[in-house]
Amino acid sequence: MISDTVLTAAISLSLALLSFALLATIIRIVRGPTLPDRVLGLDMLVAIAIGFIAVIAIKTGFGLYIDIAIALGLVGFLATIAFARFVLTRGLAPERAAKAVTDTGNLAKRSKTGRPSHRKRKGVR
Repeated sequence: MISDTVLTAAISLSLALLSFALLATIIRIVRGPTLPDRVLGLDMLVAIAIGFIAVIAIKTGFGLYIDIAIALGLVGFLATIAFARFVLTRGLAPERAAKAVTDTGNLAKRSKTGRPSHRKRKGVR
């Protein structure tokens, strides 16, 4: 039948496009210059995995795969939130941290005697 041919072609095309997206995402994760780029790449990997699961569910006709895709989406969302919280609590991004280390004005305020001041600044823990 023609509908089976169209469905088979659509499944093959979607698997090929998802494979290309998976490869591009892995390259971005490996080459990503910053940690947030890598976190975004990992989130994209979860979305691509959900796409693969959905296409396989259509191909096999087994509806339980959709439940697995929904569970993976929830876990991926929670993982993204955890990574975002880690990035926020970690402090400066690595590229800005290197600049802050070389900038002695950010490390310690010096008094007139040339020694570091041990006074606490307002609002800083």
